[in-house]
This record gives sequence, C-alpha cells and structure tokens, in this order.
Amino acid sequence: MIALVPALAGALLVAGVLGLVVGLRRRPVDDGAPVRATSHLRRLSRRTRLMLIGGLVGGLLAWMITGIPLAVVAGPVAAVGIPALLAPPSGGARIERLEAMEEWTRALSGVLTVGVGLEQALIATLRSCPTPIAPEVRTLVARLRARWSTEDALRAFADDLDDATGDLIAANLILGARRRGSGLSSVLEGLAESVSADVRARRQIEADWAKPRATARWVTLISASVLVVLALSGSYVDPYREPLGQVVLLVLLAMYVATLVWMRRMAGGRPLPRFLRTTEAAS
Repeated sequence: MIALVPALAGALLVAGVLGLVVGLRRRPVDDGAPVRATSHLRRLSRRTRLMLIGGLVGGLLAWMITGIPLAVVAGPVAAVGIPALLAPPSGGARIERLEAMEEWTRALSGVLTVGVGLEQALIATLRSCPTPIAPEVRTLVARLRARWSTEDALRAFADDLDDATGDLIAANLILGARRRGSGLSSVLEGLAESVSADVRARRQIEADWAKPRATARWVTLISASVLVVLALSGSYVDPYREPLGQVVLLVLLAMYVATLVWMRRMAGGRPLPRFLRTTEAAS
C-alpha cells in the first residue's frame, strides 16, 4: 500500500502535464447548456477508449512483470498522451483556412467588379464559400440579413475568424463600407495576392519543420522501446521498485513529457497578434 502512494502522485503529475497539452488546443466554444462532467466520457472517441483500455491492460501486465505500481497509471496515460504529443501540430489546418480566406477574398473582389453593393456581394459569396470558413461567412450573412450594421457585422466576423489575416480582410471591408468607393475590388485583389504569398511561405516553413518532427518521433519511439526491453529483462528496474525509486522514475518521466511538450510548442510556432477586436472580445 505504501508503494502505491508515489505511483498515484506520479500519475497525477504526468496526467496534469498531458492535460495541459490537451488544454492548450483550441476548441470551438459552445454557448449552449452547460456540459456535465459525465458527458466528457461519452465524447471520447471509440479509438481513445480502446487506447485507454489497452494502456490499462498493458500497465497491469507491466506491474505484474516489473513490480512497479506506477505502471498501472502510466500505461493509460502513455497510450493516449504519447500519440497526442507526437502528432503533427495543426499547421495544416491553419494553412487551409488561409487559403480559404484568399479564395473568398478573390471571389468577393470579382463580385464587386459587376457593380453590386458590398452587402449584396457578401451575401452572394455564401454560395461558393470555401468549406474551412463557411460557418463564419454563413454567420456574417445571417447578421447582415438580421439588419446588423455592416461595420458591426464585419467586426464580429473578424472575431469569428480569430486570425490576423482575417482582421486585415475585415479592416479593408470596414473601410470600404465607410467610404463606399469604387476601388475596393482592386484593394481586395491585391490583398488576396498578399495572402497567397503568405500561404506559400507557410507551406515552406511546414516542410522545413517536418524534418525535426520526424526525428523527434523516431528518437521517442527508439528510447521507449529500449526502456521496455530493459524493463522486461535483467535487473535494470530493480531500484525503481522501491518507493524512492518510483519517485525518481516519476521525476524522469515528467521531465521527458515536459521536453516533448516544449518541442511541440517550438515546432508549432506562434500566431500573429490580432489588431481588430470588439469591446467584448478584448475584455
């Protein structure tokens, strides 16, 4: 029973680090009814549940073979956390959204050349809107049809996109809505070219980041395999069967997970800061 204390403490620490990684991911905010705690388990995918069960079974087997209680909790945490840490960041999704903004801006510029108003042009682009930003454009059109002022609707549209490039597009549209000039189409066409160049640069950066990510995956897989082989053979893990040894093992595992988190954050890059925010979003 005493040996289980460091195991449980270690599990909480490692799970906390992995929870921090999961919490850093962006998720859509649901403004509906509050979510109950039991619904989180139901939202787990079938693959995640199978990985948790497999990790628990593997942890129990590892405890029986090595005599280390920490393996009971480390197994499920590793089964779910390591694939999440080694998975490539969502840079591809960001690039797809940028491409969608560029395509939508170019389409809006083409609609404006036929002489329709800005509001009618925005509504007309809904039919051919790219999928990655379709919900945001659909909400923008709904606000315009609900008699929102054009500037307020565009500011809310920028908040929905939550991207520096989206702020730039919305800012140009707001200026066009204020001045009602004939040059907005050419401005949007030039902006689309700028976004296209940004997409090409980001694709090149993603290609450069793919090499160190692949190296980190191989190093992790090799080191984990070596640890498993050493744990199942010889007396290498004998010191870790004691309570003090489990505390040391906990610290080493936590440092290793923290290193993976640090590498993932470095490879993910930082998004550019936004400059167009509503009062509610800024507060």
